[in-house]
Amino acid sequence: MRERRLAQALLLICPGLLASNMLVARLTHELVPPVALALGRWGLSLLLLLPFTGLALWRLRAEVGREWRDLLVLGGLGMGVCGAFVYIGADATTATNIGLIYAASPILIVLLARLGYGERLRPWQILGVMLCLLGVLIIIARGDPQNLWWLRFNAGDLWILAATVAWAGYSVLLRHRPSRLSPSLRFTAICLAGVLVLLPAWGLELLGGAMPVLNRETVMAVVFLAVVSSLLAYQVYGRIQRSLGAGPTGVVMYLVPVYNGALAWLLLGEQPHGYHLLGAGTVLPGLYLATRWR
Repeated sequence: MRERRLAQALLLICPGLLASNMLVARLTHELVPPVALALGRWGLSLLLLLPFTGLALWRLRAEVGREWRDLLVLGGLGMGVCGAFVYIGADATTATNIGLIYAASPILIVLLARLGYGERLRPWQILGVMLCLLGVLIIIARGDPQNLWWLRFNAGDLWILAATVAWAGYSVLLRHRPSRLSPSLRFTAICLAGVLVLLPAWGLELLGGAMPVLNRETVMAVVFLAVVSSLLAYQVYGRIQRSLGAGPTGVVMYLVPVYNGALAWLLLGEQPHGYHLLGAGTVLPGLYLATRWR
């Protein structure tokens, strides 16, 4: 009973942990280039994980060698694309938009699982998918259908949409691709693969002259992303899921864009617009329908 009550309390904390990545992306977009920020985040996360998982991972290096292709794809999608693309998009769009567009990721997971692995889609799920995609289009078009007709989009929103698709692909592959590694060891190996993918991209970023500003603010931002937005958020989400099950844990995904919008307003001064409310009013019911009937 005590464990269950703790998990219920964490339901109110976890959305803020997940939304923190989007807020820091906006706070640091003028100080740290996107690939450098993603590399710093996941590189530090890897260093924090290795004291606990490194020895066991080394003992199972033969298994890691057999799964290296899957690990490289997962690291490229989950830490590479989802990491750097969000930070690229944050340079041109708001934290509120990031949260609302990213809210569509469970919908894309449902679609990709159907297309790639034949998971059944119920009528309510199809309706939910359509509502959620409509909400994302409303947000990207800034509430003006002419922007869709004339293909006038905010580049930042498109980067976030690409990251959302990558996250959905990562989630589906993580679920359906077999692995003989434990969840913690697999996550460490994926972090390592993600760092390897980001390193050459960071080299190109440096050659282009994009240098991070090294000061107390940027160092604290990287530490915060690694500890709070990565390790702590993942651990809390996993604990909720183990204690309450997958259904109640879905509440977290419904609350992330709500928390994100409220925190962006309070901390960043982002003013909500009518299309944000219209988009959220379409995305959130669609998200509920698509995931409630899984």
